[in-house]
Amino acid sequence: MANQTKPAGDSASRLGTLRAELKCLGLDGFIVPRNDAHMGEYVPPSAERLLWLTGFSGSAGQAVVLADKAALFVDGRYTLQAATQVDGDLFQPVHISKVSPNDWIADNLGEGGRLGYDPWLLTPAMVRRLAKACKQAGGEFVPIDTNPIDTVWTDRPTPPLAPVIAHPMEYSGRESADKRRQLGDDMSAGKIDATVLSAPDSIAWLLNVRGGDVDFAPLPLVFAILYKNGSVDLFMDREKISAGLGKHLGDGIAIRQPADLGPALDRLGMESKRVAIDPAATPAWIADRLAAAGADMVEQDDPCQLPKAIKNDTELDGMRAAHRRDGAALTRFLAWLDSEAPSGKVTEISATEKLEELRRESTLFRGPSFPTISGAGAHGAIVHYRADEKTNATLMAGSLYLVDSGGQYPDGTTDVTRTIAIGPPSDEMRDRFTRVLKGHIALASAQFPDGTAGPQLDILARQALWQQSLDYDHGTGHGVGSYLNVHEGPARISKSGGGAALEPGMVLSNEPGFYKEGAYGIRIENLVAVRGTGGSPETGQKMNEFETLTLAPFDRNLIDISLLDPDERQWVDAYHGRVYEVISPLVDGLTHDWLKIATRPLLTEK
Repeated sequence: MANQTKPAGDSASRLGTLRAELKCLGLDGFIVPRNDAHMGEYVPPSAERLLWLTGFSGSAGQAVVLADKAALFVDGRYTLQAATQVDGDLFQPVHISKVSPNDWIADNLGEGGRLGYDPWLLTPAMVRRLAKACKQAGGEFVPIDTNPIDTVWTDRPTPPLAPVIAHPMEYSGRESADKRRQLGDDMSAGKIDATVLSAPDSIAWLLNVRGGDVDFAPLPLVFAILYKNGSVDLFMDREKISAGLGKHLGDGIAIRQPADLGPALDRLGMESKRVAIDPAATPAWIADRLAAAGADMVEQDDPCQLPKAIKNDTELDGMRAAHRRDGAALTRFLAWLDSEAPSGKVTEISATEKLEELRRESTLFRGPSFPTISGAGAHGAIVHYRADEKTNATLMAGSLYLVDSGGQYPDGTTDVTRTIAIGPPSDEMRDRFTRVLKGHIALASAQFPDGTAGPQLDILARQALWQQSLDYDHGTGHGVGSYLNVHEGPARISKSGGGAALEPGMVLSNEPGFYKEGAYGIRIENLVAVRGTGGSPETGQKMNEFETLTLAPFDRNLIDISLLDPDERQWVDAYHGRVYEVISPLVDGLTHDWLKIATRPLLTEK
């Protein structure tokens, strides 16, 4: 995906047009979030309102537009990207961990100010926080029936209508009826009559279906209501119905038109049903409709998220198979890169295209799991960099190249990062890479008690960097779906806290890094699966560990062996030995020969 940088004139014109529309609506400002009504990371072109307005193409962000000023809020992954894509004279870039939108609004809205929002694009939790900020400023937070950006966006794309297809048992490993029955029983036990589901990955997992409404994730953009008897009302355009879908869904699942959602919510209210919503993932529009209809509303986590994250044996076997397939393609790419990069003809875009070409040789490849991050030299320090024709850099000798990529396969989703030295690296590069590697090894080798959450392990990945007063401004690990979202909850590994306890069957990333602005970026990422170790017979304490799924060599040229202790060297050698054993039969002869050298023990001379 390109950076999609917008000329300053476009943003200036669009911002002016939006402000004129806000004035007509009697508003002093408007919130422009990155998400669509399903609150997902990837959105269809018709919902790229933030990109249309600001030029910012990152997967997380929010703009606040007032009559005389505007701000764009991003996290540490996107600060450099926002600076290159967004006109700073129009939108003040703000690091969200330093100044929240709430604080900025409280300071800038002004007495009597009316800040508008689209209730389809904010959750109830967001609305409460932002309404409080408006009140602090002496203003008001106002829901708007029609999004003003949609009014002024004259060439807005049409919403997607990709077919919804069956996800068979050979990949899902569990019947939908069984999932629905279990969740329905849990609802009955909690005295819940119905649960409104708005997250496409939850609905896809629950009904064993997949779709194609957004890039990078096989999701259908649909809504659903799950009832305590296990039945489901599925709200989607009938044009999305694929051949055989009705038979696959079976009894207990009724397909309704999108326009039927509102009346269905009204009925729940009129019947005084107890209805659950996830306040952090459900559009405020749904909560408002239920409240107006008189429903007894309960706020709780999406009930699909935790069981979806705990993969069954079929899904774990599929993830392992997908990673073998993906590892072979990535290893072929790394061998090609080692041969071709010294020519000075390989660019960020040509490298991306070569890697995808190799992945596409698998008949099971369904596309990238996210836009490939292909960063040469200083671009590697932009955590979520996207190469485009304007920024496309050549891989040059004496630099580092960071490539973060992944694939979607019907049996699994992959996400892997490797950092490669183009020519001899500097001592500083080797030091920083090795410290990142030490953190990666420490986390991969961890054993931890049942009930441990990811933030409790995060320090393991940072300690070697902290010893030199170094750090990185992103999380260490995120959950990964089974042919679903490459970023999923509820577990994560991050120093910012939060997240569910790590349970056997969960798949997460292990990706510490280091970034020197204007010079280079380093990240080492494998996916790992949580598994039980059996625990202690003496105490009965159950213990867990990680199984590394990703199979591709690290760049030995970047490893300073003197910084590794014997256990760390043994870990690298064992990992490389496993990579060679599994991947070497899957690649061509030239790649095989390259891999044999790339995975030789660390203390072996060239």
